[in-house]
Amino acid sequence: MDSPSTDSVSPRHPLAVLRFLGLVLLGSVVGGVAALVAVGFVNAVVWLNDLLLISPRGQMMAADTSLVILATLLVPTLGGLLVGQLHRGLPGGRSHTPADAIAAVQTRRGRLPAKAGALSGLSSLVSLGAGASVGQYGPLVHLGATLGSLITRLLRLGRSEDNITIACGVAAAIAAAFNAPLAGIVFAHEVVLRHYALRAFAPVAAAAIVGYVLATQLLAQGTLFHITEPGVPQPWEFALFLALGGLGALVAGGYMHAILAMGQLAKRLPLPTSLHPALAGALLGLTALWVPDILGMGQETLRFATLPGAYSGGELLMVLLLKLAATALCLGLGFAGGVFSPALVIGTLFGALAGTLVAELGGGQETFIFYAVCGMVAVTAPVLGAPLTTLLIVFELTGSYALTTAALASVTLANPLAAQLFGRSLFDIQLARRGLDLSAGRSRAVLQEARLTELISHDAVTLAPATPLKAAISRLSQAGHGEAYLVDDRGRYQGCVTLAGLETLREGSEATTLADCPETPRPVLDPHASLWEAMQQLQKVTGEAIAVVDDERRFLGVAYESSIARAFLHHSDALRREEHGAG
Repeated sequence: MDSPSTDSVSPRHPLAVLRFLGLVLLGSVVGGVAALVAVGFVNAVVWLNDLLLISPRGQMMAADTSLVILATLLVPTLGGLLVGQLHRGLPGGRSHTPADAIAAVQTRRGRLPAKAGALSGLSSLVSLGAGASVGQYGPLVHLGATLGSLITRLLRLGRSEDNITIACGVAAAIAAAFNAPLAGIVFAHEVVLRHYALRAFAPVAAAAIVGYVLATQLLAQGTLFHITEPGVPQPWEFALFLALGGLGALVAGGYMHAILAMGQLAKRLPLPTSLHPALAGALLGLTALWVPDILGMGQETLRFATLPGAYSGGELLMVLLLKLAATALCLGLGFAGGVFSPALVIGTLFGALAGTLVAELGGGQETFIFYAVCGMVAVTAPVLGAPLTTLLIVFELTGSYALTTAALASVTLANPLAAQLFGRSLFDIQLARRGLDLSAGRSRAVLQEARLTELISHDAVTLAPATPLKAAISRLSQAGHGEAYLVDDRGRYQGCVTLAGLETLREGSEATTLADCPETPRPVLDPHASLWEAMQQLQKVTGEAIAVVDDERRFLGVAYESSIARAFLHHSDALRREEHGAG
């Protein structure tokens, strides 16, 4: 009997080990650069908010109240005008977001363009600095991903390394922004890579650690909010935390669809696209004169919402609804920014509202913070499609196992319910609307991205419809093919005939030319079709190839079944090596 193979456990070649260690070192470099950019971005936003009298601190330092009113009215509008002009230089006329980074990795396309990343980052900086109700973490994630991709291109590395360094930049940005390295690691794997290969884990972990150290030790980056030691919830309250998760899923769905619906509405506005952000800024400024809490990322609102009694129930509901509407308005009409920060604020307001109602009914006074945090994760986790990341952010920000356990109860119901009703995440919904459906897994996404163009062959027998039956049989026999494609004198595809079918017709039919032969329905492929579409069409064909024709039915060649199968195996093998390779 043969001895069992030891290939899977044999030691790696020294060169493979060196390449792996080099990739870890590269991840550390990407993490350091991404962290520095992330912290600089955050500080620049704070400086602009203070300078332009958008932040509460800037408004308190202003000498004249009328100046604050004027800034509230004009700054978002002027910021929107500048954002609209910046977007004219971006592909598609829009800012790039984490969804673009996810698409690049999931399709193995990689190569995030540096120019689009830089312009998107600048546009987000202007949007946030001008007080738009958008988030900063989405732009940080995309900036980190773009930096990782850029460094890989400069080193002329492959697509797999590009995907890993994109994830490294993302992990470092999250670790630096939240002081949460574990959340950064999990977010990169859970949302961007969507696998946990050891080859990717070590570089991503190195990037997150370096980003965390730089943000906390060298640059003294503060945490998002501080929470004192909470009380201990009663056992019956965990049922409320679970119910809060279900209701939070509905709030998350409303938030996501409000953003998407506003984006659809913007397409029907009788205004140039470049002026849409200015319109959103004007409406935001007018509303902010009444409720200034809706301006900017909402970090001050987030901090106050976690304090019992800081807002009444009515105030919490009003700010929640206005913040949701303001975010949908700003993102739908073209301001650049993320969805994470507003989701944190909206979720915390929702949880605080629930905690206030429970306290008014005679319970939960000492556990108010639990409701605020549970509401936060119940809304944020479905929006991001990242329940583990959200839980780790809670744990790393608060250091409280009790709070994290309560948050787990909410996430347990929030994410599955939101996924069933609305989709895995806002990013996936956005990509699906652009034609990239990730719901069936990464392999399908890769096949949908791969084009048929490279598989088109001109090694095929083409015959005119007027060709005599006997001559067609002779031509096919000499060429060694089992089928021919009918093409008229204008080059248009007319159908397909097989050698076996022609032999049968010659023996028992009065047909004299190919035009007399009965037509057998056969699918055709567009030259721009994806490999996934070609695989689907193969199920309908019993033959050696599928004709490729353009919109005017001009015959361009054929895609052989063997070529399609080889391309499928090639892409599948590349995915297998990337997702299961250890080094």
